Amino acid sequence: MRYSIYVFWLLMLSVVALHAQQRPQYTQYIFNNYLVNPAISGIENYTDIKVGYRQQWTGIKDAPKTSFVSAHWKLGDEYLWKNALSLPENTDDPMSRNYMQNYTASPAHHGMGVIAVLDEAGPISRLDASLTYAYHLQMTDQLNFSVGVAAGISRIGLDVNALEFQTGPDQVIQNAYLSQIKPDLGLGVWLYGASFFAGASVQQVLPQKLKFTSEPIYNTGKDVPHYFFTLGYRLFLDEEITALPSVMVRKVSPTPLSIDANLKIAFKDRVWVGGSYRRNDSFSALAGINVSKLLNLTYSYDFITSDLSRVSNGTHEIVLGIQLNNVYEVMSKAKMW
Repeated sequence: MRYSIYVFWLLMLSVVALHAQQRPQYTQYIFNNYLVNPAISGIENYTDIKVGYRQQWTGIKDAPKTSFVSAHWKLGDEYLWKNALSLPENTDDPMSRNYMQNYTASPAHHGMGVIAVLDEAGPISRLDASLTYAYHLQMTDQLNFSVGVAAGISRIGLDVNALEFQTGPDQVIQNAYLSQIKPDLGLGVWLYGASFFAGASVQQVLPQKLKFTSEPIYNTGKDVPHYFFTLGYRLFLDEEITALPSVMVRKVSPTPLSIDANLKIAFKDRVWVGGSYRRNDSFSALAGINVSKLLNLTYSYDFITSDLSRVSNGTHEIVLGIQLNNVYEVMSKAKMW
């Protein structure tokens, strides 16, 4: 009986998780908003690749860990000149004040990309894989608006071998579903110019029921939509130093509204440092370096402010960026907010 109660609470906790934050959270999303908004597909003139790993709540056994890879690019062979996707003819730094003053919006174009995210927490794992598409419309000489869609699949798995019992497996576990595959759909919009961006997106648009066992009492899990709203603006402190404040609001019912405030300070577009604060959760330190015109590396550490700080040492996240077909040799992308 005691073991059945244990399994019952395990499955109930899984159901609670499946009704709340189901997608992984990131600290460095502000430098790769493509993870949450498909409308960014093809915003640069080259193929933008990101590979990242996040170890959340170190010190807690079976705490969430996330691995991801993403890549997106514009469609077509023609390189767009002197606009948001490339360097100007005089090879100004894309983050320089002069470039911003002479900014020209990119002509209308298409973009696409791919995303794969593996999120693991205890015995439960989730693999999301999507293809993305975006259309970028030139609204004015200095303003673009894009609309994007992400379509793919989600695989949710349960590793029963990770569950330990004193006297063998429970009957409920023996009847458990080890994996389930569901269709997935996301939508997004993105408004951007020389020094600002604003976006809105939603993940898990399609309603899906989730269950780990044939027992009807436990089959109340379901996918819920994840809503994201973000806004940012670039300020020049002098000719070589920029400040980039931004904010993201995240809503996943029935959990409380999540609000992030971020600040990045960039020096000569070569190195940068920053900070982030997530209400009632954590504050973070971030740093990055543009190693070359091909590679950039970023790292962040989250200091937990919730009750989890009693048992956890914090959260690590590291991301490697690769810029392929970078024919204009941009040190860092113009839209690396």
